[in-house]
Order: sequence, then structure tokens, then C-alpha cells
Amino acid sequence: QDGPQRKKRKSEVGEVDKQLDILAIGTAVGSILLYSTVKGELQSKLDGGHDSRVNCVRWHQDSCCLYSCSDDKHIVEWNTQTCKVKCKWKGDNSSVTCLCISPDGKMLLSAGRTIKLWDLETKEVYRHFTGHATSVSSLMFTTVKPMNESKPFDGITGLYFLSGAIHDRLLSVWYIRSDRKEKNAVMSFTVTDEPTFVDLTVSEVKEESVKLAVVCRDGQLHIFEHILNGYCKKPLTSNCTIQIATPGNDGDSTPNPVPILAAAFCTDKQSLLLVYGNTLQPIIEKVSLNTSEPHICLVRDIQKVLSLKTDAALTKVKTPVVNSDTKVLVPGIPGHSTAVKTPASGKEKKKNKRKPGETEESIEERLGALDIDVSKVKTPGGLPQTDSFAVLLVQGLESNDAEILNKVLNTRKENIVKNTVARMPIHAVIPLLHELTKRLQGNPYSASVMVRWLKSVFTLHASYLSTLPDLIPQLGMLYQLMESRVKTLQKLSRLHGRLFILVTQVAASQTVQEIPEVNQTAKLVYEDDSSEEEGSDDEMMADKDSDENWDEDEEKEEQSDEQDMTVEKEINGDSDLEPENESEEE
Repeated sequence: QDGPQRKKRKSEVGEVDKQLDILAIGTAVGSILLYSTVKGELQSKLDGGHDSRVNCVRWHQDSCCLYSCSDDKHIVEWNTQTCKVKCKWKGDNSSVTCLCISPDGKMLLSAGRTIKLWDLETKEVYRHFTGHATSVSSLMFTTVKPMNESKPFDGITGLYFLSGAIHDRLLSVWYIRSDRKEKNAVMSFTVTDEPTFVDLTVSEVKEESVKLAVVCRDGQLHIFEHILNGYCKKPLTSNCTIQIATPGNDGDSTPNPVPILAAAFCTDKQSLLLVYGNTLQPIIEKVSLNTSEPHICLVRDIQKVLSLKTDAALTKVKTPVVNSDTKVLVPGIPGHSTAVKTPASGKEKKKNKRKPGETEESIEERLGALDIDVSKVKTPGGLPQTDSFAVLLVQGLESNDAEILNKVLNTRKENIVKNTVARMPIHAVIPLLHELTKRLQGNPYSASVMVRWLKSVFTLHASYLSTLPDLIPQLGMLYQLMESRVKTLQKLSRLHGRLFILVTQVAASQTVQEIPEVNQTAKLVYEDDSSEEEGSDDEMMADKDSDENWDEDEEKEEQSDEQDMTVEKEINGDSDLEPENESEEE
């Protein structure tokens, strides 16, 4: 689906030999390439018809005429000799995905989801059919002549055609009536998965059964054999299912299935050409099958065939034979010759072989012999570096390994997180965001770690994310998750503020209660006795003032000394409540 789709034309025997080798290739840019398979080169290019990718190309029975359809909703009729557009018309309201030309060449089937039958002369719709719910991927006529031969045949009425669509496990058969009443399918074939390749044998004679080979996406081939004779209500199941598997030997007892890529009926309408194996190196095999058996499993050793070819390709290395008489001249020094080293002889090989009694040296001993410090070689703390973290992360995302992802994503170091996100490849950004979204929905503890990764991804890869067209649907769950968490943030911050005030008040009251009360009572009191000495009043007044000053100074000093002592005692753990010590100090 990625590259240009190739559609080979359906040629008839009466075509000119020149045109038999032309292969029409529709490209993704809207042009059509005409490639000559005999010359092995591009013959011409058809431009100017389509604005978008070409979905289907069909040759007309007239070899110079080619029809193509595209995502731009148009059908184009080309003249391949002049390489110009013969006619262009709108085929559908959405992209036209498939085309098929009627056996007589006068009608054209086109399909997007609905199927239309066009008259090629007037370019008008002849019949409408309901079609499928998804885009139609295959259209083909199953009969050449009508079953009812009593009426004159106009080239289209009474014919059956088959259609298949993507993601649809039913192939529908439609009947072209003379009236416009019936638009629904007359019968359907059911398969196990979406059909990827369809081939059939066209019914040319009345009461001849149509053989249908359908290859599904799951690698199975279903073969149907049915006579198309009117309406059938139930979906028809396959007469035979074919699978291919490996033998499952060489130690591995379980056989592995080999996908079938395509299948086509040979000219005898009995044997089949099967294409299976790897898409880059497919194997084509002609098989004659007994379709009476409901299930057939063909055993093919595909791995051995592939491995032998690759080994043969790898061993084609030619080593130059060096002669002992050869002189090697170094450029710049004329006549200078160097001794040529002969290839390693058997002596050196013998040195590497261990004797049965000897034990192998450890890596540490070998590093020690090389004078390399072992401690420097080991990574500190056993932690892998950011290079290996990025590799581990990509491996974990691709394999969906929870153990690897837990090891990487539970890292709390900001530096490692940033470096890992910066070194990871671009294609792993979206899977990483999906994984982080899944983990954010879980435990709040893990969510706090995941937010760091989210922050790094958005800061480092914002430019890449902004270029994605489908970013909003891909990150929709993450947006909703962030919005729901931010809604509760305001209430939580209010609650946090109130709780913070309460907690600080409680803590402050506890600290006030824990502070011990300082004993303010004086340890030493000095009382002055009445003086018996007589003196003048002035002297007595002066003495009194000086005594009072002295008392106040003494009291202040003693109080400060006492407070210092109490603090020292408290620090030393001594209690000052013993009365004996107090009396001794007094």
C-alpha cells in the first residue's frame, strides 16, 4: 500500500504484438507509467489526468485505450498512443478505488463504496448497486454469457460480477437485471479474514460452476465452487481451505505457518499457481489439488531454502593470494620495499587452544594483564548510561515489556530523563506518550514520576508533535486526564492552605508549652543594718545614695549571675531544687 500499486492489464489473444509487453503502473502522485517489459525500460508517462494517487488501472480490449481511477473522485480514459486524456468525468462523491471493464468492452464498473455501471459511449450511469460499507478493493465479472438464453443478449444484462472490500469478510455477487428494481447482492461468499487477492475461472457455458480462489490477510487460501443460478440467502462457505506450514523439525517440534501471498488458476482451470513465503523473496509453485477435502495443509521447508541462499551469498569473498617474492612499494619513497607478512600459520592457531587440564582466565585477570584498572571499566553503581536507556526504552515500547519499561520509567534523576528523551528516535515519541498516559491513570505515586517524563517529551519534541495532523485524537485521553486533575487543583490548594495554618498553629502552641518557666526569685538578699555612727545629714544622705546605688548594682549583677547559673545547670542537667545546695550557697 505504501508504494505505487501495480495493476496488470487483462489482454486478449487478438491484441497487437507491440502492445502485449506494456505494463501500466499507477503512482501515488497521480501519473501513470507505461513500462515495456521486453525492453526493460520506461516507454512513456501519462500526466495531467489525476491530482491524487491512482488506485486502479485497467486496459480496454482496444489496446490503445486505458482507464484509471483516483482519490480525486474522477475516472480518466487515456489514449496511450498520444499519451493524452481522451475523457475525464466524476465517478463518485468520494475516492474511486476499483474499476472493471465488461466482457464486450462497452460497459465499465466503478466502485468507491457504492458500485456504478457506466455506459462508455455516453459516460452515464446505467445501473446503481448498494456496494459495501468500506472501500471496494476488487471487482471482476464471473460470467461471459447469461444463464437464461431465451432472451436476446445485449452484452450486459444477465451477467454476474463479484466484489470484495477492505475489512469485509464477505465477497458479494451481483446480478445485472433488465429493470432497475434490485440493487442488493444475490449471494455472498464468507472467508476467515479480509480478502487480499482474488482470482476466478470465468463461467462460459450454461450450468458451468465458477471456481473462486480467495487469499486472506491471515495467509489462508479459500477455494469456492458454485453454479451462479439466482438468489441465495445464506452466505456460502468455502469448499476447501489451504494452508502452508514448515515441517517443525530440528529441535523445534511446533510447525510455523507460512503465509500465502497470492493464488491464480492455470489455463486448465484445475491446477493452481501458489505464491507464498517472504514478500521480498516469494516462492511460486504450481500445485494440483484435490478440492474434495475440506482442509489441506501443505508442508514446505521455506526456512532452509532462504538460509542456504543467504549463506552462499555471504561466503563469496575472494582473498588475494600473496606471493612470497612480491615487493610492496610504499608511495613517496622510490624503491622502498617492505617484508610481506605471510598468512597466519598453524602454529598460532595451536596457541589459542586450551589443554583439557587448564582453566580459562577470567575477564578481570585478562584486564589486569593489560594494566587496565577494572574499577574504571565498570559503570558506577551498575546504572546504565543514557545511551542504553534510550535503546532500552525503544525496545520496551516495541515489545511492550513491562519489566524494561518499569526499569527505565521509574528513574527520578532529571538529567537522565532529559538525555533519554533527547536521544530517543522520533517514531517512539507517540508510543511513549500512550504508555505515560496509561501509567498516569494508575497509582498517584507513579503519576508523580511520569509527569517528569511528560514534561521532557513536551519541551524537547514540541515541534515534532505540532506537525502531526491527528495529534488531538491521539492525545485526547491525556488532555482529559490533565483537565480532570487541574479541576480539583483549586479546591486542593484551598484545603492545603487551611491545613497549613492549622498545623503551624498547633506546632506553635506545642513549642510554647515546652519552654520551661525561669525562676525569678532572688538567690541572695543583702540587708543593710542601721548605722550607729553619727555624722552630718549631708554625709548620711550621700552614704545612703551610694548604698542604694551599690545595692541596686549588686542585685542586678547577682540576678544576671543567677540566671547564667540556672541556664548552665539546665544545660548540664543539674536541678536547682535542692534546699541543701541553696543554703550552702547562701
